[in-house]
Amino acid sequence: MGITGHRGLSAEVEGQVRRLLESSLASEDSSSLTIVSCIADGPDSWLADVALERGALLEVVTPADHYRDGLPEWHHPTYDRLLESASAIHRTGHVESDEAAHMAGGELLVQQVDKLLAVWDGLPARGYGGTADVVAYAQQHGVPVEVLWPQGAHR
Repeated sequence: MGITGHRGLSAEVEGQVRRLLESSLASEDSSSLTIVSCIADGPDSWLADVALERGALLEVVTPADHYRDGLPEWHHPTYDRLLESASAIHRTGHVESDEAAHMAGGELLVQQVDKLLAVWDGLPARGYGGTADVVAYAQQHGVPVEVLWPQGAHR
């Protein structure tokens, strides 16, 4: 199962999204579940943490060699911890963490999964490779998408 989602959510929306993610995993057999994530700050890491706590495996997609550098510094310890917990790491081959690398990371992630969770408000991506683009790629390639978004929430 893969995860894609918006970053920079308010504390209120974060709490709602965390509950949606936990609820989505509640029906899954953690002993046979693998989560694939880019482990960015936000839903990517939240789902990874919940899955690991429940005994699932984590595979990480790194969109670019310098991907971590583009994430908020406060997130680096979480990123490093999750990366160390990964049972596999998938790399795109990109060096710079730009929009093309992010889209390549999303495509590689979708290619690894049989279902995609999308923490998505339904709006177009703010930049190429954003959540909407990853959802569209999954849909074009026949990967089922479960959209998780709190009713009435805004980003």
